[in-house]
Amino acid sequence: MSRKQKKKQSYIKIVDERFTISRKHGGGAIKIEAWEDHRGIIVKYNIAYINHDLYQKDNGRVIGYDNAHDYHHKHYFGEILPVEDFESYENIVERFENEIKEYIK
Repeated sequence: MSRKQKKKQSYIKIVDERFTISRKHGGGAIKIEAWEDHRGIIVKYNIAYINHDLYQKDNGRVIGYDNAHDYHHKHYFGEILPVEDFESYENIVERFENEIKEYIK
């Protein structure tokens, strides 16, 4: 009996950025990654503000958004909350930028 193999999706990483925040401005780092499919649609993303001085668990992730595990969700000091009102990747980036202003001066 042969097993059907699931066709592996091929995505292209289009964003791979990391920004270090000086201690003077709050410390930590911002990490942004995004992948698109063959149609140019962002299908996978990971956005995080990491600061081990503020939060040691979850690899230091203070705030983050991603769509791993097949749903859009937010990480906030170790809690995982579904993003029920997901509109677009661009909207999530804007939301993230507004939320980290509390921590980055």
